[in-house]
Amino acid sequence: MNQDKMHLVNKIFNNETIRTIWDKEQEKYFISVVDLVGVVSESKDGRKYWNKLKQRLKAEGNETVTNCHQLKLKAQDGKYRMTDVVDIEGMFRIIESIPSKNAEPIKQWLAKLGSERIDETFDPSITAQRAINLYRFKGYDENWIAKRMKGIQDRKQLTDIWKDGGITESREYAILTNEIYKEWSGMKANEYKSYKGIRKESLRDNMTDIEVALADLGEIATRELAKEHNPYGLEQNKEIAKIGGHAAKVAREDIEKNLGKSVINNRNNLNYQYVDEIEKLENKK
Repeated sequence: MNQDKMHLVNKIFNNETIRTIWDKEQEKYFISVVDLVGVVSESKDGRKYWNKLKQRLKAEGNETVTNCHQLKLKAQDGKYRMTDVVDIEGMFRIIESIPSKNAEPIKQWLAKLGSERIDETFDPSITAQRAINLYRFKGYDENWIAKRMKGIQDRKQLTDIWKDGGITESREYAILTNEIYKEWSGMKANEYKSYKGIRKESLRDNMTDIEVALADLGEIATRELAKEHNPYGLEQNKEIAKIGGHAAKVAREDIEKNLGKSVINNRNNLNYQYVDEIEKLENKK
């Protein structure tokens, strides 16, 4: 299944031509502002409309313009040119700035989404049920869902331990997670995702039972070791994460020895196959 375009953008704009691109370094989708503005405003010249809107937003001190930058996107003539792009958050902020009947359904959807998130603040069980319903919609069976929810709970216990150990930034949590993954799988989380051909999708959601078990073992071992040794700060926690990941590595090697093959594979559960147009172009050159 070719996944060149982001599902969310397709759904919101009813398959209008909105160019999107995946930035590997930032691990984010970016959307062409000119295409976005042209569809939402129904302007005949989306580029001119965006230039005027950009000036107004800049005068208002809107951060969307500040966060807007350029990436190479494929034009109608087949050539790649630097084009203004924004991420998902920026996309919605631009939509909210455009007075148009096309923008109203999206604004209403955003308002409904905001209301639902407020409800979840008062009753966190709504969040859990929403996740369960989404996994059911995607076709996962009840046993898998139960294990996944337990895994989420185990992960929360680990991050709580890390927080007590002086880990406060999301970047640090990612570093520690990568230490565990590298030790038992030989890959950082983003490399593992790339190997499986996924992007924003959850890595755990696209693992086999054995891969999930090894990932869980690495994190649970790290959690218990951290409880025992009370590491503080990033460097001390990295050492514990490596030891926890090593426990999963030993288990992996033993399983593979008896199976006679690797337990890590490049399959993902939804058979995604992304195509990187920029990479294809560079390879041709």
